[in-house]
Amino acid sequence: MLVLAGANAAEPSTPPNETSLKHVDAKQAQQLIADKKVVVLDLRTPTEFKSGRISGAANVDFLASDFEERIKGLDKTKSYLVHCAVGGRSTQSLATFKRQHFQSIYHLDGGLKAWEKAGMPVEK
Repeated sequence: MLVLAGANAAEPSTPPNETSLKHVDAKQAQQLIADKKVVVLDLRTPTEFKSGRISGAANVDFLASDFEERIKGLDKTKSYLVHCAVGGRSTQSLATFKRQHFQSIYHLDGGLKAWEKAGMPVEK
């Protein structure tokens, strides 16, 4: 028997051990941060991070040799907003977050450059 769910059916939740991944723009990211729904992970180098960052962001350098070890210690049940300068490194990092079974990752498309272009505040 085939049963089709109607258009009003609730969206299924992400199965355990599978990462929920959503791409967001700067405005959507800012709302997630304002609502305290995410932990911001800045994947740029420490030098880039010191030059300006999203307020409250934690720096985990994607290019560091211990990147996987450092994110392994994070709480996988929390939601994270990940970004780099323009989106290249943070896009590459998504496979690592999935492999380590993080439950919820938001990717800031366009990185910090898109954040700044949208007029969002940068902490120095």
